[in-house]
Amino acid sequence: MGLPVCVVDAFADKPFAGNPAAVVFLDGPRDDAWRQSVAAEFNLSETAFVESAGDAFRLRWFTPAVEVPLCGHATLAAAHALWETGRLPPAKPARFETKSGVLTARRDGEWIILDLPALPVAPAKPPPGLLSALADTPLAFLENDGLYLLEMDSEETVRRAAPNLAAWSALTKKGLVLTAAARRATHDFVSRCFFPAEGVPEDPVTGSAHCALGPYWAERLKKPVLTAFQASKRGGFLLVRPKEARVEVGGRAVTAWSGSLA
Repeated sequence: MGLPVCVVDAFADKPFAGNPAAVVFLDGPRDDAWRQSVAAEFNLSETAFVESAGDAFRLRWFTPAVEVPLCGHATLAAAHALWETGRLPPAKPARFETKSGVLTARRDGEWIILDLPALPVAPAKPPPGLLSALADTPLAFLENDGLYLLEMDSEETVRRAAPNLAAWSALTKKGLVLTAAARRATHDFVSRCFFPAEGVPEDPVTGSAHCALGPYWAERLKKPVLTAFQASKRGGFLLVRPKEARVEVGGRAVTAWSGSLA
């Protein structure tokens, strides 16, 4: 028998939407080279490796190119898969030991609520030449250790953006997050996220980016709880609730397929 594996569409209420993540249930240690090869084989933005650890689970995330320290959508996918396969009772929260500390997930009706670390951004000066990768000038330019967050003038500007990712990645290894206040009643703000240095040109729905977007828009809009839409081709809705040094990020999930890994 191979290792159990499934692909879960995270931040989605139907198959083939949101952000797909592979979830691999390990039966023991595997080296990093093997994990990276498996992630490259799936060629999804993230593959989550889950291993039982007493009353918790060890969780690591790999893109097709690198391991990342935090991934929201693959954490949501892993929690969904644990409950759906009976590895965890539906009423019991999932507790994950990760490189970003202990993360938890709980069910709230159809929604899964993740407890993630806040990753606030601060105003910054664009490195020389970086904005040449964009067709539009941002209203605000901010950063944290992993990404540059650019507030644009409208939702429409974010939706139609076509950044030159080759030019971007030639100048920085940080991700690019474009965001704007919403013009539609269904959400408070919109975003798109690009991580070319990690082998992910555009990420369909990025839970970890909302650890920065949540605190930013909560302050800008003076709202404690926000609804967000990530306007990629697949798209996905999120609930975001900043809580001091943490951010709750909520979404739904659907299993697209399951099987075994030889």
